[in-house]
Amino acid sequence: MSPAGYAHRFSFDAIGTRWHIDTPGELTAEVRAAVVRVIDHYDATYSRFRADSLVSALAADGGCVDLPPSGDALGRVFRTLHRLTDGAMSPLVGRSLDQLGYDADYSFVPRGAPVPAAAWDATFQWRGSTISSGQPVMLDVGAAGKGQLVDLVSATLAEAGHREHTVDAGGDMVHYGTGALRVALEHPYALDTAIGVVTLQDRALCASASNRRRWADGLHHVLDATTGQCVDTVVASWVLADNALVADALATALFLVPPEVLLAEFDFDYIRVSSEGRAHYSSSLAGALF
Repeated sequence: MSPAGYAHRFSFDAIGTRWHIDTPGELTAEVRAAVVRVIDHYDATYSRFRADSLVSALAADGGCVDLPPSGDALGRVFRTLHRLTDGAMSPLVGRSLDQLGYDADYSFVPRGAPVPAAAWDATFQWRGSTISSGQPVMLDVGAAGKGQLVDLVSATLAEAGHREHTVDAGGDMVHYGTGALRVALEHPYALDTAIGVVTLQDRALCASASNRRRWADGLHHVLDATTGQCVDTVVASWVLADNALVADALATALFLVPPEVLLAEFDFDYIRVSSEGRAHYSSSLAGALF
């Protein structure tokens, strides 16, 4: 029995993380194949780790690419958060991540100092599902992309008749069903310890933590795009929202700006842990911190 109380689990590895899909009824081979196709197509579109991905074509000479329909919502979220964070959150951080060692070979060996992200100005446009750039740019949509992919997998299950389900991609998840799911929140400094628990039902929960992808000299994957440097004032965040795209994006944005900035335009609950070990959370949070 899965943690959601559902009788059937489909587990697999994809895009560098472990996936678990829990449902009351068993998924047919056709539905499982459809889920895998959705993930493969997303990876082939957005991954900066693949030389043959659609966005990788922009890294050499810039140019123009037409994304699938998912690109419209993804671009709107990035544009909004780029504005709310004064440019600190941007899909253009790929070059600095690559420079710092989080590259296509996963070398985790820095090749130089951090570099600020390319400016999001007239030379770079993301309109609807079309991206155009007048100069080479290395996109990294990891700040929101995994959450959107969880939503796309969830929609695939619902379309196949599995409206009750849990999709968990390495801690970024959605849960739909008549019963609530209690989810433990991993301690950022002790991975076998929980700092709290939240209740999840018909919503998404996404997390961001600097301890999850960390390598030489304390480098990690959450950068301030204006400097290209790793953020060191926040170590973990969780967001509950109506969909995983928004939850994932806001979990990253909480590393860059206070929650009040984001609450001006988004409806969500949050937990934010500072590098000093202090936790701040929304008063309406459905859960508890220990």
